[in-house]
Amino acid sequence: MNQTAEKTNLLGMSLPMLQAYFQSMGEKPFRAVQVMKWIHQRGVTEFTAMTDISHSLQQKLQLVAEVKPPKIVEEFLAADGCYKWIVEVASGSRVETVFIPEADRGTLCISSQAGCTLDCSFCATGKQGFNSNLTAAEIIGQLWWANHRLGGFAPPRPHAGKTTRAVSNVVMMGMGEPLLNFDNVMASLSLMMEDNAYGLSKRRVTISTAGVVPAIDRLKDFTDASLAVSLHAPNDELRNQIVPVNRKYPIRELLRSVADYMASLPDKRVPVIEYTLISGVNDHKHLAHELAALLREFPCKINLIPFNPFAQSDYRRPSNNAVNNFRQILQEAGYTVTVRTTRGDDIGAACGQLVGEVADQTRRSERYRRAAADAQAVVPGSNRTFTSADNLAISVDSAQRSI
Repeated sequence: MNQTAEKTNLLGMSLPMLQAYFQSMGEKPFRAVQVMKWIHQRGVTEFTAMTDISHSLQQKLQLVAEVKPPKIVEEFLAADGCYKWIVEVASGSRVETVFIPEADRGTLCISSQAGCTLDCSFCATGKQGFNSNLTAAEIIGQLWWANHRLGGFAPPRPHAGKTTRAVSNVVMMGMGEPLLNFDNVMASLSLMMEDNAYGLSKRRVTISTAGVVPAIDRLKDFTDASLAVSLHAPNDELRNQIVPVNRKYPIRELLRSVADYMASLPDKRVPVIEYTLISGVNDHKHLAHELAALLREFPCKINLIPFNPFAQSDYRRPSNNAVNNFRQILQEAGYTVTVRTTRGDDIGAACGQLVGEVADQTRRSERYRRAAADAQAVVPGSNRTFTSADNLAISVDSAQRSI
């Protein structure tokens, strides 16, 4: 056996994948369950510490496998108890994970890509371009790290009782479009909801998508996680400007796809419609009425997100009156409506402004920096480029309280 060969990282393997791996080694499938519990329920990464596994298997695993979480390079703690971790991935880029504690839950917001190929006009992530998809180990590793850091693992003993998990909810709302990294995200979701791993309820794991219709159409064959849809406009003309992917997959097609997925689920869950309110762009009262009409035959909950300004954006946050008026119109139309609150803003963990460090392959970030420099030449001090000190946000869906 070649001991210099690259080792297989077991961290991102779903249970079927791990069972197949052990069978390929000539081992019984139940070994996969044993190892999975050590990794994801007890936080153990050393095979020699897995005491219900034979010494010979421990030695075999040490030669060919490893449990390697992603590298955490920085940690920030907000005054309100939110944590933000900067995660360095294999490509060299850095993404973010945010933990938001509440009285009755702890929500972890996870990134799935370094950067994003989509270029939604209100989102700072899109302005950085795209570098790479995160591996399944890098995605689930964010949940592993949060449990490790927050005391969410049971003691490393074969028969230890369960520990109350610090993370009760996961939202795929960090950097990137989750459905454009489909296979790795599906493997990670499987681990999140696997009883032998994290055992999270399907109601407490949410995928947020800007509307990649072919991937939504595939979801029912891979998962039964909850779904949130970044809509942000009630008509195609406006949404084309805010969410460019709408030009390929317009609203009616998107809603059809989401309805089909929700109908495939065995319970009566509904999707969350996310709507970022931007002053003077999509916060007018007539657009609230239009949104109410659009969704009349589409069971859902609506989460309104006041826009948080960021560098290289001319958009403005809506007034409180505009937010309240928009909400009231929707509530009077019979919808359940929540307004997302800002958490962790003192450590740059507020909603909608995630700025990591992306080795951009698309050169989009370069174009935005050039445009910002041109604008600054015309109006000195009007713009600045992104730095790692900017507000680095990951969306956290407060509407999950009622999912």
